[in-house]
Amino acid sequence: MEAASHHLTRVISHGMNAETVISDWPALTSAEVARILQHYPQAGKPQRLVWHSPRPFSAACVMHTDAGEIFIKRHHLKVRDVDALAEEHRFVAHLHANGLPVSTALPTVDGATAFTDEHWTYEVHWLAPGVDLYRDAMSWTPFSSKVHAYSAGRMLAQLHQAAAGYDAPARKAGALISSFTIFSAADPMPQLQAYIERRPAVADYLAHRSWRDEVAQHLLPFHARLKPYLNALTPLWTHNDWHASNLLWTNRSPHAQVQTVLDFGLSDRTCALHDLATAIERNIVEWLAIPHRPDQLIHLDLLDALLDGYASLLPLSQTQMLTLAALLPLVHAEFALAELDYFHGITHAPHNAALAYDTYFLGHAAWFNSAEGKRLLRHLQGRAAQL
Repeated sequence: MEAASHHLTRVISHGMNAETVISDWPALTSAEVARILQHYPQAGKPQRLVWHSPRPFSAACVMHTDAGEIFIKRHHLKVRDVDALAEEHRFVAHLHANGLPVSTALPTVDGATAFTDEHWTYEVHWLAPGVDLYRDAMSWTPFSSKVHAYSAGRMLAQLHQAAAGYDAPARKAGALISSFTIFSAADPMPQLQAYIERRPAVADYLAHRSWRDEVAQHLLPFHARLKPYLNALTPLWTHNDWHASNLLWTNRSPHAQVQTVLDFGLSDRTCALHDLATAIERNIVEWLAIPHRPDQLIHLDLLDALLDGYASLLPLSQTQMLTLAALLPLVHAEFALAELDYFHGITHAPHNAALAYDTYFLGHAAWFNSAEGKRLLRHLQGRAAQL
């Protein structure tokens, strides 16, 4: 893999299951960061590198400089180029201008918000204020308190309020973007075909799979439930990765509030209910625990707190709640395909590619036919009936 050609140091990273692994991407080094920060006049002179991120899809670190604490994130050029990062950064700048507590990207000497060096693309931010309470939390880890869930729901509503009026087109097709273009259509199969054709690695992986039959079996029945509600979905730029670990908190207590919103790497033009369904999928269901305890996977108390927090600013109608229940089984599908594209086409990891397709794309939808999955959907439908 060409990504490993220049830097050999690796860090422990979050894997795709409940284990830690050696990172796909080489760790940022002090010399590398010093070289990159020369292009960011506000960042100051580096003094010491104090932390490496365990997140799997990029490399990131915190550098202490004479100007303060700097967060540096490095992507492979096949994952993000300067234009793709600029799409994210313009959305974040809009949210910041509308009062949302976010971390805006620092400009280079040329005024860009990202920088390319060889086959890497870099972005630089001030270290955002707040406690990184869920720093070591794996994907799909639940909130640790109902107060946290309520605050996260309320902040998500604030984000949707701040996003109003941002009318940039959807992002260009690229790796690791959580879009909503397939199952938002009245007939999803032509959209799925087009999605696959735009991504040669996905097409290659699926060439020997009966993917049309698999989609028809596992996903299309859920789409039939969603279809009556599609016209009610209003396009909106959204976060698309609303997990507790992408939020910074006021303190370490169970009563902490969200202080800063991080990581807009998956942001795109979807809709508010897609974002809210993603928040449920990320924080309420312990997907990684399915092999160990299949009957204790969902946290309905945290779900209610999340929804109550959201509704405290943006009340949900009965139709919206029913739409949310119909959308939830499909909300992870397109990002699962994006992960398949990444693992098969960029990191060349067959095990992870199989996880992305069989376990995430097909399996997460199929889980909603299980007793626990049905219980979660019934709970949402029950909330709708109370409205």
